[in-house]
Amino acid sequence: MGRHRSDPMGLARMALAVLAVIAVVTLLVIGARALFSSLDTEAPPGRAHTSGAPSSSGQVPTVRIECVADTCPMITVRVPGGDVLQHRDMSRGEEVSFYEPELDVVLTDAGTVRVTENGSSRPQGDAGESEAFTVIGPRE
Repeated sequence: MGRHRSDPMGLARMALAVLAVIAVVTLLVIGARALFSSLDTEAPPGRAHTSGAPSSSGQVPTVRIECVADTCPMITVRVPGGDVLQHRDMSRGEEVSFYEPELDVVLTDAGTVRVTENGSSRPQGDAGESEAFTVIGPRE
């Protein structure tokens, strides 16, 4: 006669499978919440996002960019040789201001934004044309 073996691990295997599913669902929920909270940190349209020194002292931003089209594709602002401060699309009415002493700016479509350098308007670029430039803040 063959040896009959009851499977005492059936319940344990089922419990491990349930725990694995719960762990996966928990990780998905945590990841989704982290993703949504990072997306919510962008400034809402019409409100200025500031980087560097605050403007409460009346300081003029080194660069201020305002989106004047429905969508302003990929606007990149970075400190030369340093941090990338912005690398994303913007929506109509959205503005960002930066106060670093020197900034590199790349506009994918220069005709969709209004740029102010140290308080002075920069000529708006042609629609569909990309533009890259460096802005040096005012000397104190």
